[in-house]
Amino acid sequence: MSTIAAIAVLAILIVVHELGHFLAARLQGIHVNRFSIGFGPILWKYQGPETEYALRGFPLGGFVGFPDDDPDSPIPPNDPDLLRNRPILDRAIVISAGVIANLIFAYFLLVAQVGIVGIQDFNYRPGVLVPQVATDVSSAAARAGIQAGDIILSANGETLTASESSIPKLMDIIQDRPGEPIPLEIKRGDEILDLTVTPENIDGKARIGVQLAPNGDIIRRRVNNPLDVFGIAAQQFQQVTIRILQGFGQLISNFSETAEQVAGPVAIVAIGASVAKSDLASLFQFGALISINLAIINILPLPALDGGQLAFLLVEGVRGKPLPTKIQDGVMQTGLMLLLGLGIFLIVRDTARLDWVQQFFQ
Repeated sequence: MSTIAAIAVLAILIVVHELGHFLAARLQGIHVNRFSIGFGPILWKYQGPETEYALRGFPLGGFVGFPDDDPDSPIPPNDPDLLRNRPILDRAIVISAGVIANLIFAYFLLVAQVGIVGIQDFNYRPGVLVPQVATDVSSAAARAGIQAGDIILSANGETLTASESSIPKLMDIIQDRPGEPIPLEIKRGDEILDLTVTPENIDGKARIGVQLAPNGDIIRRRVNNPLDVFGIAAQQFQQVTIRILQGFGQLISNFSETAEQVAGPVAIVAIGASVAKSDLASLFQFGALISINLAIINILPLPALDGGQLAFLLVEGVRGKPLPTKIQDGVMQTGLMLLLGLGIFLIVRDTARLDWVQQFFQ
C-alpha cells in the first residue's frame, strides 16, 4: 500500500503539471488536441469534442499536444487560436503554466500538512540510528557486526549527543579515518556492545556501508490560528525551495561527486514508499518536495523541457522572428530522446539497487 501511495503522489504531480499547460491554453481559447500522461504506446484514451485524453506506457512524465503541426487537423493554418499564431506572451504563459502549477500545488500541500497534521519537529535522543546496512557481506559495517536498527552512541571515544549535529559528527569521524579502526559503542535493544569498524577507502572517500538517520521520534504541534497556517506553509515552502536550489548548485559545481545522487522514478517511488510506511502523513511534505523539484527541473533551459521552449521564445523575441521549424524540431526531438534515455537508465540503475533485486541475484 505504501508503494501504491507513493506512485499515486508522483502521478498526481505529473497530472498537475500537464493540467497547468492545458488550462492555460484552454482559458486563452487556444486549441489543444492531446492531453497525455506518460509517453509511448497508448494504454487508454478518450476522445473529447476537441482533445484526446490518454494514458501511455512509459510513466516518465506527460505532454499536452497542439494541432499546429498536425497535417490531419481540420483547423486552418492561419487560425488565430493556434498556439503558434498567438503573441509571445500568450505562448510563454502556456509553456510556463506547468511549472507554476507545480509550485502552487506544492504550497497548498504544505498548507494541508500544517493545517491537518501540524508542524513537524523531531525529538532527538542520544546516538545515531542505523536503519540499513549494505547487503554486501564484505562491507566494513557487516564485517564489524553492525546490524540494522543499531544505535551508535559514541565513535572513537566521542559521544553522539541528542542533537541534529550527531550525524555530521559521526560522518566526519568516519571520513577522517580511512583504513583506521574506529571503536564504536552500540545500543542494540537493551544491550550495550563495543564494536570496531574499519572504514574502506572507496573512490577517495572513507565509507563503512550503512545508512544513517537521527535517533528519536517525529512530533507534531497543532496550529490553532487558521491564518498562521498559510504563513508557516510559506516559510516551509521558502526553506524547501532554497535547499533544492542549493542541491542543484552542488550538482552543477561538483557533478562528478554528486551525480550518483540523481534519482529516477523508481528511486523516488522507493523513497516515497519508505516515507508512507513510516509516517503516512509525511506524504504531504514528500509531495511538495517532489513538486518543487519537478518545477525547477522543467524550467531549466534544456531541450524537451519547458525551459527549452521558453529559450526558443526568448530567441524569437530578440530576432523578431522564430528560429526555423526544422531547427526547433531537431533540437526538441534530440532532447526528448536524451531525456527518455536518461529516464530509462535511471530506472534500470535504481531498480538494480533495490534490496529485493540484489537479494534475488545473490
